[in-house]
Amino acid sequence: MNLLKQLMPQRRGLSDSLKRFGGSSFCFLHSSQNVSVELYSQEHEVVIALGSNVGDRIHNFNQALRLMKKSGINITRHGCLYETAPAYVTDQPHFLNSAVRAVTKLGPHELLGVLKKIEKDMGRTKGIRYGPRPIDLDILFYGKFRINSDILVVPHERIWERPFVIAPLIDVVGSEIENDTVASWHSMSLHSGGLFQSWQKLGGECLIGKEGMTRVLPIGNHLWDWSKKISLMGILNLTPDSFSDGGKFQSLDAAISQVRLMISEGADMIDLGAQSTRPMAPRISPQEELDRLIPVLEAIVKMPEMNGKLISVDTFYSEVASEAVSTGAHLINDVSGGQLDPNMVKIVADLEVPYVIMHMRGDPTTMQNSEHLQYDNVCKQVASELCARVNTAEASGIPAWRIIIDPGIGFSKNTQQNLEILIGLSDIRLELAKKNLAVSHTPMLIGTSRKRFLGEICSRSASSDRDPATVASVTAGILNGANIVRIHNVRDNLDAVRLCDMMLKYKRSCG
Repeated sequence: MNLLKQLMPQRRGLSDSLKRFGGSSFCFLHSSQNVSVELYSQEHEVVIALGSNVGDRIHNFNQALRLMKKSGINITRHGCLYETAPAYVTDQPHFLNSAVRAVTKLGPHELLGVLKKIEKDMGRTKGIRYGPRPIDLDILFYGKFRINSDILVVPHERIWERPFVIAPLIDVVGSEIENDTVASWHSMSLHSGGLFQSWQKLGGECLIGKEGMTRVLPIGNHLWDWSKKISLMGILNLTPDSFSDGGKFQSLDAAISQVRLMISEGADMIDLGAQSTRPMAPRISPQEELDRLIPVLEAIVKMPEMNGKLISVDTFYSEVASEAVSTGAHLINDVSGGQLDPNMVKIVADLEVPYVIMHMRGDPTTMQNSEHLQYDNVCKQVASELCARVNTAEASGIPAWRIIIDPGIGFSKNTQQNLEILIGLSDIRLELAKKNLAVSHTPMLIGTSRKRFLGEICSRSASSDRDPATVASVTAGILNGANIVRIHNVRDNLDAVRLCDMMLKYKRSCG
């Protein structure tokens, strides 16, 4: 059952919700050659669609977002990123499509003028209708208003026939009617069930991965469709004190040899960590972390075996993140989700790389304190706290389409709570969907490898004896919704990942 279908029972009272939020008392804007009514000063919430199929499409999106921000359009939420086959005029390259939700004091026609100027400044020419363009910016909704003028119609008149518009629109609107503006957007749908029903009428979540429409995450020099295959992230600890293999790979030769082994055994990514995050690990400085990390990273980037593979750097320091990406890392994996360095999310936004936001309370020296282990419902609270960190990241300029979430198994959780998360990954997604639907669709990473809770359950005190339990936990995690598994022993987990992949593909084909 897809996510939106699971959420549909919550929407049975849509018409009542619209009435409660005052959905029937909307203002209407009309203008002609003789009459023009424009709004000024008051801030309004808007939804803007983005599309691009000429040149570097991701660069075009990033540039458009920067220019919108400079023009008084404060983006608060981003949809997922969709690669879609062209519509209407089919003999042209595939598009990237998304949408953003924002607030602005610009009047509707002012906003239109700003967006048209951005399009022109980025090289868009008139060309043919529905033809290729470096950037396409359309106003889908403006406040609670219907607008019908010579140059602007809101809601955009062709929303209802375009899955590539409705999908990211649903992402930014969310799965709950949170205020009267959102209620008004639903009321403008052609269907009584609001935007949700409009999406379902087009095919809904079943369209994703079919009909030339896929969710993608830009990483390295390509667009990654994480639904096609579970990814194995091999762990390379460059520390003297990590719980499993501290001190084993501190020399350059040993580190290179281990990377070569993990790649040969089937790793898709290598995650380099130069600072231990085991419980009670002392914190080292950014410079000491860089001194351990950079020589190895420089060597790995040059390895022929790394062609087509990805490099992640496990750090909570913005200085380390910046230097790592400059050296060749493709993504940043932050166990603190931006909590331990106030500059981290802003730096990652500027770096324009994927960002793993993990859940942890406190820091490695305090995360297992009794106060950090208090949960009424661990899955709900992890989702809520993750969502708060995602919202901070989005407000700082990291789009949802560059975010990977990690529930933080082993961090600020006891054995029972780790098990609840492992079997409740789908519940975490559902909770995220209530607060930020786009983020509920993003890739999920889990890291159970050789962790203490496996040792406690299986009576294995030595971390190296926990590989069989790791395989079992990885299997459970994948079948419950994980897309990336972070592991020490690639060889023993590869077959489990392959089997789970085949099971999931079979399940989708039968669904």
